[in-house]
Amino acid sequence: MASRAQGSTSRTPDSRRAESPAGSGDDGDWGGVRLHVVTGKGGTGKSTVAAALALALASHGRRVLLCEVEGRQGIARMFDVDPLPYAERRIATGLAGPDGRAGAVHALHIDAESALMDYLAMYYKLGRAGRALDRFGVVEFATTIAPGVRDVLLTGKVYEAVNRNSRNRGAVRYDAVVLDAPPTGRIVQFLDVNAEVAVLARMGPIKHQSDAVMELLRSPQTAVHLVTLLEEMPVQETADAIEELQAADLTVGAVVVNQVRPDELDDESLAAARSGGLDSDRIAADLTAAGLEHGETLVTDLLHEAHDHAERRAVEDEQRLRVAGLGRPTYELPRLATGIDLGGLYELAARLREEGMA
Repeated sequence: MASRAQGSTSRTPDSRRAESPAGSGDDGDWGGVRLHVVTGKGGTGKSTVAAALALALASHGRRVLLCEVEGRQGIARMFDVDPLPYAERRIATGLAGPDGRAGAVHALHIDAESALMDYLAMYYKLGRAGRALDRFGVVEFATTIAPGVRDVLLTGKVYEAVNRNSRNRGAVRYDAVVLDAPPTGRIVQFLDVNAEVAVLARMGPIKHQSDAVMELLRSPQTAVHLVTLLEEMPVQETADAIEELQAADLTVGAVVVNQVRPDELDDESLAAARSGGLDSDRIAADLTAAGLEHGETLVTDLLHEAHDHAERRAVEDEQRLRVAGLGRPTYELPRLATGIDLGGLYELAARLREEGMA
């Protein structure tokens, strides 16, 4: 299904793909992307979208890694598993593709202290020495006194997961990595931190590592997807984030409109509800025909509900036009009446695949 933006704002799958990295067929619109960074204003459901995207990508036998970096253990709660350690764990089976094969979703809760120990062991062979630094609190001190160091370590681990090599012996190689990233207000600072480090470190392994991370983040292999609601503040923050990402030469991906309300009234009924022109006698007759007891208060309450719904729909249609004007591929996910559980994540994953995002 194409973006559900109505009227002249709707997109066809072909127009979405034309604005996306090369991808076709079972790869969806983003087949050329290996690192999917998912961000959004707090409360828009970015973590939910990241989890659903990982499930959607994990088909045809593919292996996908879902990472989180904010220390909230959100993945464990969504998938109803024990809190994740600093270790990659298989947590779910992906959607089955048309060929009947499903893939696997692995998860990783990245914390800066463990990432530094991993880095020291992998690149400098500091096994025991690294653990001694941790015992004496040196690692915690370094990541607390210099917050940018924390982001360098977090992004460095994500980079390693995307570009596995012989240094990480026996590690799983993934077809795609989905990062549940910090919110839009901090996303550019988080992703661009290695560019600042590369300027400060003019030579040596730190500069080499920073340059390699930025090369990945600024390449067609990475896309930063933004999650929004059809509300003024989230849409404005999405627009601001797109400008900031582009200014930092970071690859902007799709806009995912989350928690879209169902179209319960047609245009004519919506207009009547907004103007107060709904026929109260007809509503009362329909209630009677349905065998529902009612009085004047119930009919009045229903008219108020219809008016509020119509006003809300008008706001959403206005914001949908603003989203379409952002010039990015757009996908919409419905508000789930039952809330978000594992079944709900699979439902959203199926919708993302149906719309062509995965």
